[in-house]
Amino acid sequence: MDLWGLTTLILLAGVLLLIFLSQWSQGLKRGKLPPGPTPLPFLGNILQLDLKDMTASFSQLAEKYGPIYTLYFGSQRIVVLHGYKIVKEALIDQGDAFADRGSIPIFDDVIKKKGVAFGDGESWKQVRRFSLMTLRNFGMGKRSIEERVQEEAQCLVEELRKTKCKPTDPISILACAPCNVICSILFHDRFKYNDEKFMHLLKLLNENFQLLNSRWAQLYNFLPGFRLFLPGIYKMHFKIVEELKHFILERVKEHQKVLHPTNPQDFIDCYLSKMQQEKDNPHSEFDLENLVMTGVNLFVAGTETTSSTLRYGLLFILKHPEIQAKIHEEIDRMIGHNRAPSIKDRQDMPYMDAVVHEVQRFANIAPLNLAHAVTRDIHLQQYFLPKGTTIFPLLFPILFDSKEFPNPERFDPKHFLDKNGKFKKSDYFMPFSIGKRSCLGEGLARMELFLFFTTILQNFTLKSVGDPNEIRINSKEVRITNIPPFYELCFLPR
Repeated sequence: MDLWGLTTLILLAGVLLLIFLSQWSQGLKRGKLPPGPTPLPFLGNILQLDLKDMTASFSQLAEKYGPIYTLYFGSQRIVVLHGYKIVKEALIDQGDAFADRGSIPIFDDVIKKKGVAFGDGESWKQVRRFSLMTLRNFGMGKRSIEERVQEEAQCLVEELRKTKCKPTDPISILACAPCNVICSILFHDRFKYNDEKFMHLLKLLNENFQLLNSRWAQLYNFLPGFRLFLPGIYKMHFKIVEELKHFILERVKEHQKVLHPTNPQDFIDCYLSKMQQEKDNPHSEFDLENLVMTGVNLFVAGTETTSSTLRYGLLFILKHPEIQAKIHEEIDRMIGHNRAPSIKDRQDMPYMDAVVHEVQRFANIAPLNLAHAVTRDIHLQQYFLPKGTTIFPLLFPILFDSKEFPNPERFDPKHFLDKNGKFKKSDYFMPFSIGKRSCLGEGLARMELFLFFTTILQNFTLKSVGDPNEIRINSKEVRITNIPPFYELCFLPR
């Protein structure tokens, strides 16, 4: 390294150290922060975390410091909430104060606080309120959306029949179904399962999911001061996001040519109409950039998490043939083979409902949740949280709470059944998070999971390629998200 490079590195280290010491001292002066391990300059507490199993690290720290504690990722202060009571107290009881999106450097750098998932402040409030209203008007949780999901479920079955009972990796097929549902909502269209453009988009989504879950992406997020030394992660994520933005923008331009504001056909039509209504409002948050990024948010979230949950669910059922037998018995008794399942069947199928809930609990897709941030200086319990503090309201300690779910490390639908075999709700069931930042598409996702699982098992018996006892159902590493392990299965027509 030449003298200039060495000098630059030393100056950068000095600036980071000053920022770190300033933030730490300010926090100590202004109030009592939650306890936590002593951070190191530049690194914070990163060396005290196992990047291969983040959940274990956070649980060990909770055992030592309690349900609320402070960590530092580099110079960035993080307050971790571990357990149902403290998460509810923050996100529900003081929901307004925890409504901002916490800093996630890789998203901050690429998405720049646009859209409905990573936006903040008044812009985010307006776009989220509009998006919720629009999705409800188009039938989220109502019959019109249900019909789209039912039709897609039948398309999924026909695609699975083409596997002709041969061992199949379900990753692509199971991604197509929820992706087509969200496409029909966004731009009133769907793709054939073998469409090349469609396959390319799904490949991008899978690559992005893998990238964001990599160890390098975690270092990018947890040591933001060092992201200058990890340009490759930024470039790959940026390239994928730009392709997705271009895909949505193409659809938007097509809609602009034929828009009928009084007769919107889909989400994009509704948003464009809203833009026209507010064109003379200089403070309007409804612009093209927000529309494109909101479209990307809905497209990605509406595809990847649901398809991962479907893949996990089939894997869990493969592992437990006795559970599959009970599902088949209930389907045959309540629906039969001659009509498509509907969402109203859920109330008469407690076992299937319990299985779907247990799949979501046990899959633990987003164990760490997405980061929040406090909107103002507040007190939580006896601790002071300065405005802007990033909050990690963890989901996995709630979904795996042993008092609420006996033997939480075991996949067992009885967690959601009472002694009489009736479905039993649980306040601890929060795979979509809770509060003002809860998943925008929760209603749609719950409908899709019930109808897709029920339709698949109405038409097929799932057969493992090897011994079910040898099936591995857990990922080797637990990071920001849980990704199902690779597996194959056979779909045997019933």
